[in-house]
Amino acid sequence: MSNITPDSEKKVGGLARIGQAVRNMRGEMKRVVWPSRKQVLNNTGVVLFFMVIAAVVIGGFDALLSMITMFAFGA
Repeated sequence: MSNITPDSEKKVGGLARIGQAVRNMRGEMKRVVWPSRKQVLNNTGVVLFFMVIAAVVIGGFDALLSMITMFAFGA
């Protein structure tokens, strides 16, 4: 194998790679479909609702297990 790289595969310097990465990122950001404000608020509400439900369930299990532990060990 030869260590000579063809002209199409020349090594690119650090600043050139950073510049290319920024250009690629900007191109990708233009293709992103951003949600509307209504969608964001709706999704936030759904997440908060399920967080409250999860907190209640976990708190209930904690209270139940605490009572079982106190009953079993008489503390």
